[in-house]
Amino acid sequence: MTTLTMIARVADGLPLAASIQEDEQSGRDLQHYQSQAKQLCRKLNAQSPDRCTLEAGDMNFHYLIAEGVCYLFLCEASFPKKMAFAYLEELHTEFYDQYGKRVTTVTRPYSFIEFDTYIQKTKRSYVDGRARRNFSSINTELQDVQRIMVANIEEVLQRGECLSALDTKASNLTSLSKKYRSDAKYLNTRSTYAKVAAVTVCVITLIIYVRFWWL
Repeated sequence: MTTLTMIARVADGLPLAASIQEDEQSGRDLQHYQSQAKQLCRKLNAQSPDRCTLEAGDMNFHYLIAEGVCYLFLCEASFPKKMAFAYLEELHTEFYDQYGKRVTTVTRPYSFIEFDTYIQKTKRSYVDGRARRNFSSINTELQDVQRIMVANIEEVLQRGECLSALDTKASNLTSLSKKYRSDAKYLNTRSTYAKVAAVTVCVITLIIYVRFWWL
C-alpha cells in the first residue's frame, strides 16, 4: 500500500517530518504526490478548515490542522476515512508532546525527521489488516467524518484557490440551504392557513345562507 505522511508548519509550510512507504507494484508516481503535498502545505493558513479530504484520483489526501501544525496523510481512496483521521489525531498527540514548544523556533526543513520512527510504528497499527478488522475500536468521539469538507487536489493547486475560500463557499451553500428550508416551511404554513381560512369562510357563508333563506 502506497502511503505518504507529512507534518508541516502551517505558518510557512515548512516540512517538519515525513515518512514514505512506496508500493512498486502499484506504478504510482510518488514524487508527484510529494510535490502536491508540499504545495498544499504552503497554501494552508489560519483560515483553512482544520480537517479536509482532497481527492487525487484513486488516492486521497487527508489532513488535520492542530496547534499551528498540519498532519497530512496520503493513502488509497478505499482506506476508511475515519481510520485515517484517527491516525492523524494520534500523530498530533505524540508530536505535540515531543516537539510542540520547538515548532515555531526551527528554521531548517525536516528538523524532526527522527519522528519517522513513531510514524512508521503508528501507521502499521492502522494499515495492518488485523487493525482494520478491529475498526470498531477506534475512538467514537472523533468528529463525524461525513461532515469533513471534500475537495479535489488538482482544482485547489492548479486554480490557486485557497482552502479557506472553498470552506467559505461550503458555509455559504449551507446557509442558503437552511434559508431555503426555512422559506419553504414558511410558505407551507401560509398555504395551510389560507386553505383553513377558505374552508372557514365557506362554512360561515353556508350557515348564513341557510339561516336567512330557510328561516
